Amino acid sequence: MPISCGSNDSVNKKTPERPLHDYVAEFAECTEVRRGVPLPLGTHEDRGGVNFALFSRHASRVRLELFDLPGDAAPAKAIDLDPSRNRTGDVWHVWVEGVRPGQLYAYRLNGPYQPEEGHRFNFNKLLLDPFATAISQVPNWDFGPARGYDPSAPERDLVCSKVDDAGAMPKCVYTHEHFHWQDDLPPRHPWSKTVIYEIHIRGFTIHPDAGVAHPGTYRGLMEKIPYLLELGVTAVELMPVHEFNEHQAPGVNPQTGKPLENYWGYDPVAFFAPKASYCSAGGLGQQKLEFKEMVRTLHHAGIEVILDVVFNHTAEGDELGPTLCFRGIDNAIFYMLAPDRRHYRNYAGTGNTINANHPAVRDHILGALRYWVVEMHVDGFRFDLASILGRDETGKLLANAPLLERIAEDPILRDVKIIAEAWDVAGAYEVGSFSERRWAEWNGRYRDDVRRFWRGDEGMLGLFASRICGSADIYATSGKGPEGSINFVTCHDGFTLNDLVSYCDKHNEANGEHNHDGTDANFSDNCGAEGETTDPGIEALRKKQIKNFLLTLFISRGVPMLLGGDEFRRTQGGNNNAWCQDNKMSWHDWNCLEQHGEIFRFTRGMIALRRAHPVLGKEQFYTDTDIHWFGPQGGLPNWGDPKAKQLACLIGEDDRRALCLIFNADADAVDFDLPPTLAGARWHLAVDTSRDAQQDLFAAGEEPLLEGSHTYRLSPRSSAMLLAR
Repeated sequence: MPISCGSNDSVNKKTPERPLHDYVAEFAECTEVRRGVPLPLGTHEDRGGVNFALFSRHASRVRLELFDLPGDAAPAKAIDLDPSRNRTGDVWHVWVEGVRPGQLYAYRLNGPYQPEEGHRFNFNKLLLDPFATAISQVPNWDFGPARGYDPSAPERDLVCSKVDDAGAMPKCVYTHEHFHWQDDLPPRHPWSKTVIYEIHIRGFTIHPDAGVAHPGTYRGLMEKIPYLLELGVTAVELMPVHEFNEHQAPGVNPQTGKPLENYWGYDPVAFFAPKASYCSAGGLGQQKLEFKEMVRTLHHAGIEVILDVVFNHTAEGDELGPTLCFRGIDNAIFYMLAPDRRHYRNYAGTGNTINANHPAVRDHILGALRYWVVEMHVDGFRFDLASILGRDETGKLLANAPLLERIAEDPILRDVKIIAEAWDVAGAYEVGSFSERRWAEWNGRYRDDVRRFWRGDEGMLGLFASRICGSADIYATSGKGPEGSINFVTCHDGFTLNDLVSYCDKHNEANGEHNHDGTDANFSDNCGAEGETTDPGIEALRKKQIKNFLLTLFISRGVPMLLGGDEFRRTQGGNNNAWCQDNKMSWHDWNCLEQHGEIFRFTRGMIALRRAHPVLGKEQFYTDTDIHWFGPQGGLPNWGDPKAKQLACLIGEDDRRALCLIFNADADAVDFDLPPTLAGARWHLAVDTSRDAQQDLFAAGEEPLLEGSHTYRLSPRSSAMLLAR
């Protein structure tokens, strides 16, 4: 007999429906400060308030402080997070009602101060949010070594560890704007059509003669877009724009007595925040908007934006350096520590090294990269000392470093350009073998071999030919093509192109290190006099050598990168390490554009020539049928002769057109027997670096015919390009 479960009336009886808003109101938190959620990290707007989330595994106490003004020493509101309510795993979180864009905030964290265990918590230190998207400016942001403390130096510990200097600390700025990107789309130039122009945001337009209304700023760069278009570059590679402390450099210029500045900015304090002092409109969130406007405007002009990013170390330095962010949040997680845990592994030469392959740190770096792509619309990244990102926490180089693979395979980053500086100061040199094919690399061997060939060094013939062809000897074995080679003769780190042909030795006395800093391996030649000269013969040779370097750069397979200012002979007076020189030594002196207009015209013409002959930039290595090398007499070059300094090649463009490139690094002129042209074609002169202005380079379609000549005489230390059509 079935068991009865009650009457049909009770089964069919319904509970009355409740209005949703009543139901929500009954269970919703109604306080101004609430539990919050652990994701996403950083800050995000949520239902009339802002959620704050911060990672720290070893902290025992976290306080969020809200400030009214950047220079305030005391917060307007302090919120202590309850570890039982405001913590999920390793993430501390809280929701605060009524927070608006522009709100200033920072953290304090407590926990063990046990350097021998790697922990350096100090509740007296105000800390920046690693996910802050803007950092406020303060008038005298100067955190020298005095902010550091360590029991190994008790006199420092007594003075510094208990000092609360919140009034001198910049604050994080909560930003949440709805920027109108209009119809912005990334240009996405293929590597084969990319020409990179490396510049410093401030130095590009800060000179009094820059001719811009907003010198030294993102907007100042926008004002120079017509110049970039005239030059013909397709991408700007910006030296670090992540927030850094420009007053961090120690010492003074012994020649002037003025304090040195951290001009280059390779010491970040926050990976998400654009540099506030590069903004013309203010530093309380305006920097983020102006940076976006700059990117949008460059994109509308067809110019890509590549950021030089520093994820290998931070501004916190060694154990006596300042506590600004990561050190006070979780030192043992964020940094590679020495076996004694008190000291830091120093693979960047700056005092500390980011523990990039720890899962939490790896996610932080990936989050920063995605942010700059998704939120800020940048087109690529050049990774400073990228070999460090392939090391584990003990410093060992990993065969398949997780971070490098994640960057290459990340679905958000798949369309952006990623470029490695494939070495570090601890001895790693991975040019040609850095990670997988997706990674392009700064080709340091291109720089050195091209310099040595044009200096006239012996035994350079074969190496020079390999560099022109895309460096297959370096990249082919790892499966990369010539697009993996970022070719450059000069960059921010070293001599400018003018100084490369004007100085045999570095002249870094102004840096205050007795000329001991900077590389000695410059492979430079002063052409007969050290520094500036009025000798017309020396000056003519220097001009010719500059043109030789420019021609070589723009006819080489691979991706050319031009150092900003080289197109009008910017000089640093022989300083090859101007990282601390925020003055006219480093700035672009726009008077040089008029003074050296011939070099600008030649540079612009070579970029146009490369564009007119796509065969030069193809993303494949030359085959034996694509290119034919020959010596002055027409036969194969004498590759084994160390004294040989003349070289030529024939490159086929199609069934009727071909290019002939001729190089002479010797001190004597030489006659080259020209190869026969295809049926009906005749040789025309495109470029000859030894000729006078206006006759040294001809626009496409205007190349003059070489009448009845089967040979071409090339002057000493010169190069030429002929066109068969």
